Amino acid sequence: MANFSYEAINENGKAVSGFIDADSAETAENIIVSRGYIPSSVKSARGDDSATLLGRIDQALGSVQIGQLIIFSKQFRSMMQAGIPIVRMLGVLENQTENKILRKAVAAIGEDIKRGETLHDAMKAHPKIFSPLYLSMIKAGELSGTIPDVMSRLITIIEHEAKIKNDVRSAMQYPIIVVIALGLAFFILLTFVIPKFIAIFTKVGLTLPWPTKIAMMLYQFLANYWYIVIIGIVGLIAGLRYWFKTKSGRFARDTFILKLPLFGTLLQKAALSRFASIFAILQSSGVPVMQALEVLSGTIGNAAIAKQFDMVREKVREGQGISGPLQQAKYFTPMVVDMVAIGEESGNIDEMLQQIAVHYDDEVAYEVKKLSDALGPILIVGLAGVVGFFALAIFLPMWDMTKMVK
Repeated sequence: MANFSYEAINENGKAVSGFIDADSAETAENIIVSRGYIPSSVKSARGDDSATLLGRIDQALGSVQIGQLIIFSKQFRSMMQAGIPIVRMLGVLENQTENKILRKAVAAIGEDIKRGETLHDAMKAHPKIFSPLYLSMIKAGELSGTIPDVMSRLITIIEHEAKIKNDVRSAMQYPIIVVIALGLAFFILLTFVIPKFIAIFTKVGLTLPWPTKIAMMLYQFLANYWYIVIIGIVGLIAGLRYWFKTKSGRFARDTFILKLPLFGTLLQKAALSRFASIFAILQSSGVPVMQALEVLSGTIGNAAIAKQFDMVREKVREGQGISGPLQQAKYFTPMVVDMVAIGEESGNIDEMLQQIAVHYDDEVAYEVKKLSDALGPILIVGLAGVVGFFALAIFLPMWDMTKMVK
């Protein structure tokens, strides 16, 4: 836990300062906000603090992380609720924002607002930071005059998205580490250990068994054609990255992912949770249905599901309801369709969507646990396969050598 110095504005508009212990600068800002203060500056009390180093790395990478956007949104909401003029508020946010990209964007937004642009139009000039969902919520808040309330709902969406991504990422960390370790072990054994044993076996004149011959052929291929392997791997990765940036590539990739065992079900339920939670908040925030459907199409997070949803949107545009077209689309479960239909009939579709989101949040947590439980045995089998292969490749010839000695 590190020590941070801070400067903030209290509920009376007076400047306050002090020190606070927290795990990171973001955590410190959250604590300050929870105390009713509006932080204007949070700095590490030690110049070599890791949080500062991470901040510099983020700047070097040139991106705005989700946690930084959440902190910015919370500070924005708090100052709006306190009644601080927007130009002054953006000036405070600019001074206390550590991320270089976000700081420049805030400064540009402030200048655009001074020239008479709306907040929505000023933020729209920075699409890499503010998503279509973010911009739609801001526009809805401006039209209804309830930006602080809309920001609260927007923060809920962003935090919800971050939680799901972190859960999936956490579930995948262990398998990825094990797979990388297996790959390194396979490479080291194949290139450094196997050749020495094969040289011994060849001098003795043993007839090598199939596992040893396969290992020898793999080694010779890597030794003689390593550049082809490297070029092939790099070319494959670059080609796939380029293809996945195209519309057809994204669709093919996401369709394939949805068909994978374990992963497909998890990602489908995560997409349904995202659909329901975002749609519910857009509806409760007063965003028109067609505009909400357009925003949803770009925020579902899966090109295959988004394509099905685009068909739904076109049928709604033609005058049909939402539940009917959803029933004809793939990937939307009967529960989603039935609860949306009930919501349409009762006039409380946003409440039904919230219930769907809560249900699929639980389903995602269950699928993440099931994925973690299933990957353990799969990785053990993979490990046993690698170890068994090299054990046979080495010990079968050694067994033949002991027979020759006898």
